[in-house]
Amino acid sequence: MAPSMARLGGWALPWLLLFCFLPAADPVAVMSVDVGSESMKIAIVKPGVPMEIVLNKESRRKTPVAVSLKENERLFGDSALGMSIRTPKVAFRYFQDLLGKRIDNPHVALYQSRFPEHELVKDETRQTVIFKLSPTIQYSPEEMLGMVLNYSRGLAEEFAEQPIKDAVITVPAYFNQAERRAVLHAARMADLKVLQLINDNTAVALNYGVFRRKDINATAQNIMFYDMGAGSTVCTIVAYQTVKTKDSGTQPQLQIQGIGFDRTLGGLEMELRLRDYLAKLFNEQHPSKDVRKNPRAMAKLLKEANRLKTVLSANADHMAQIEGLLDDMDFKAKVSRQEFEDLCSDLFKRVPGPVQQALSSAAMNMDGIDQVILVGGATRVPKVQEVLLKAVGKEELGKNINADEAAAMGAVYQAAALSKAFKVKPFIVRDAAVFPIQVEFTREVEEDDKSRSLKHNKRILFQRMAPYPQRKVITFNRYTDDFEFYVNYGDLTFLNQDDLRVFGSLNLTTVRLKGVGDSFKKHSDYESKGIKAHFNMDESGVLSLDRVESVFETLVEDKLEEESTLTKLGNTISSLFGGGGPTPETGENLTDSVQVSPKEEEESLAETGKEEQGEKQDQKSRTVDAGEDQGQEKQQPSGQTETASPKADSQRKEEGEKLEPQSPKENRENAKEEEPSKSSSGSTATKTEEEKIKAPKKQKLVHEITMELDVNDVPDLEEDELKSSMKKLQDLTIRDIEKQEREKSANSLESFIFETQDKLYQEEYQFVSTEEQREEISKKLSEASSWMEEEGYAAATKELKDKLSELKKLCRNLFFRVEERRKWPERLAALESLLNHSTIFLRGARMIPESDQIFTEVELSTLEKAINETTIWKNETLAEQNKLTPAEKPVLLSKDIEFKIAALDREVQYLLNKAKFAKPKPKREKNATKTDSDKNTTAAPETENTIPPTEGKQEDKLEDIEPAKEPPTAEKVPIDDKSGSDSGSKKEKAEAGGESRKNDEL
Repeated sequence: MAPSMARLGGWALPWLLLFCFLPAADPVAVMSVDVGSESMKIAIVKPGVPMEIVLNKESRRKTPVAVSLKENERLFGDSALGMSIRTPKVAFRYFQDLLGKRIDNPHVALYQSRFPEHELVKDETRQTVIFKLSPTIQYSPEEMLGMVLNYSRGLAEEFAEQPIKDAVITVPAYFNQAERRAVLHAARMADLKVLQLINDNTAVALNYGVFRRKDINATAQNIMFYDMGAGSTVCTIVAYQTVKTKDSGTQPQLQIQGIGFDRTLGGLEMELRLRDYLAKLFNEQHPSKDVRKNPRAMAKLLKEANRLKTVLSANADHMAQIEGLLDDMDFKAKVSRQEFEDLCSDLFKRVPGPVQQALSSAAMNMDGIDQVILVGGATRVPKVQEVLLKAVGKEELGKNINADEAAAMGAVYQAAALSKAFKVKPFIVRDAAVFPIQVEFTREVEEDDKSRSLKHNKRILFQRMAPYPQRKVITFNRYTDDFEFYVNYGDLTFLNQDDLRVFGSLNLTTVRLKGVGDSFKKHSDYESKGIKAHFNMDESGVLSLDRVESVFETLVEDKLEEESTLTKLGNTISSLFGGGGPTPETGENLTDSVQVSPKEEEESLAETGKEEQGEKQDQKSRTVDAGEDQGQEKQQPSGQTETASPKADSQRKEEGEKLEPQSPKENRENAKEEEPSKSSSGSTATKTEEEKIKAPKKQKLVHEITMELDVNDVPDLEEDELKSSMKKLQDLTIRDIEKQEREKSANSLESFIFETQDKLYQEEYQFVSTEEQREEISKKLSEASSWMEEEGYAAATKELKDKLSELKKLCRNLFFRVEERRKWPERLAALESLLNHSTIFLRGARMIPESDQIFTEVELSTLEKAINETTIWKNETLAEQNKLTPAEKPVLLSKDIEFKIAALDREVQYLLNKAKFAKPKPKREKNATKTDSDKNTTAAPETENTIPPTEGKQEDKLEDIEPAKEPPTAEKVPIDDKSGSDSGSKKEKAEAGGESRKNDEL
């Protein structure tokens, strides 16, 4: 036992409150990997992309789980799948079946029989399996999976356009502790931070519930998911309902009620039988040949069998055909669906098995199942659906879920929920442990005749279908010296003999405790409360032993009279604001037996409804008194249930052998002491304090016990071995990157040679070069081409890059002249257009009357100077360029033209912006007369230089004003006669606006 180990747009997720609250510069994307037996699906969540399936390099939504290791070449996905046809010995598939298994496991023999081209050897250290490629090269299944996970992260990072570190990985629900730890080791080799190993059936159920959130209510709905993939079949019963939570109010919840499985029932077994049938047909057509002895031919037949199985799902018969199957002989045979079903008849009989297992583990029958939903690619086989429909007795099977991508989408939703970078609407997930786990130990007991004998005891730690994550504590009361106990699997009689053999060792861990006797000797004055072992089953379903403690307790007198008034006041204030000692415990929590994680506490609170009372009792852990038999009297009220704070446990762990500041009893006493201090009655407070002085309090001491763990199922990788595997995979990745870089450099060099040789015969290149220049370039290109054919295949990346740089330098001037001539027409036309428009603008600006002129003479002169200088430069440069031959370096450069355009445009834009924000100011009126008829204001002109009114009604005369550099603001126009009408003011504003429009038109 080890420490804990169809594309959807935003419109499709109205329920998803997804946002990032970390700095934008930090990579915050998370990913999920649904690693199936045959293919994997990758999904990501990043800011702006709620949930998205990652496309691979071939733009496909799923990628084959395959690795090809050939000399210095490593391939993945479809490329590796192609290699499995050409060179089957170097292409590895379906290796997940070998994770966490010893060499003598029946699954290892089954794998060897299915893929005899691979050489499997024994790992002498761990007794596990190793793929042997050569005498010096070998890889473990964990390393193979690590390569695949690293490749999947590369695809996700390329798709997300940012680094990704956090991931949720799916595993089959039937994976035991050794298999789960193996997946965690593989993820560590890939340098991935695993947020959680989620059971693939749970991920499917989560995806289904998330998209049907509005349909979930307080009434439980029981849904059965039947998942038949390539390698195995899992049937799951899930209950959906809303529950009340402490923090989030009423939220939907899914609870795994029952699970049934068949490890070898899947699409691969069907394909293998079809492959063998096709091989038999070929041998009948060619009696002198035996296709079974040729691994390449058998790989071709397996590929054709996969295609044939898919086609026969929609057609009654189909023609299987392979060109050049063996010794250039083609193969062609007609296969009907009936023949296929006859080949797999015994497999179809096993279809109802997982359904019955799931119902049995959930203690239900089909009447309680509301719907049966199909998941997995192999459920598309018509016969599977026919047999399953008959077994479940329903009218129809549900197909309203994406059978291929549901697990990946559910897992990535969980990844977003676990990540600190995103916030999603809560969806409570209560997974269940398929295999029970118990603690076993042996101790001496006294018989009736006073003789002593050894008795073997068993205590259930996690029952079958027990929810997790969860913490448990077991107390040993009768041990006063060092001892050992065992953590094993519990009752597995629900598995058949074949499954038990595949399951492996039933013994998990041997735990040896050191220092128990020393702790009793050291604290002989204290009363022992037992040896407490703290277990934790984390979110990934991995069991670990966090710590073992020896707990002691004694009664001491509380000398409150020695406390100063100031100290009392400080303690009271601290307790009011949560800064005091531990909170008072209820009587229920006096026995220290069960530790529940914060998440588990929330789930427990979610079950306070009457309909959940039974489940609540299962959720809480029971005290296990390991020092007494069940029929004997117990020293400790072990029948009581306790939910202890993990925070307090970690605090005790950090303090080590320290006295706890207060016992529960003392907390209650302090609580009683605080009440009189708030009362206005001084006599009552004095009386209570006098009673308190005499009351004793409990003092608890926790002594950390040293523990030694021996893993009994499959030994974990040592830290050195793990680091060595990580380095091996990193070296392979670096080699791949270097190889890709070299190939890229070689391709760039070859492309440059061929493209340049072609350009030398194009008219525009010949026009700007001489015959001698082209011959020199052609000679160098031919030499480089010959070098590529003779020595280039073995050249290093740097040599290829240097050769390319040399050729580019040689052709630089030629390419420059061609590029310049391509740019001239467009640039010169733009310059000519700007000169024309600038000249027209300048002419119009000078025609503005002096009294209304908004431009200064300096500004207009500057523009005129710029126009003249640009015109002169253009004419002189063009004249000089025309004197040169096309093969000479041009003096008319496109960048110079762009510079001149920018400089002239800057001057024009300055004047245009000034005119845009300019607002003429009206002159101050000398006198104003108010008419009774139309209330118009009439002002006597000061000067004769006025702008004629545009509408015949304008009589106001405007003063010369300086143009404003900022947008105009409302100004108050001073007038002599304060009784001017509002209509007059509006007229002035309208006239000023008209004048401004006039200037804009100029």
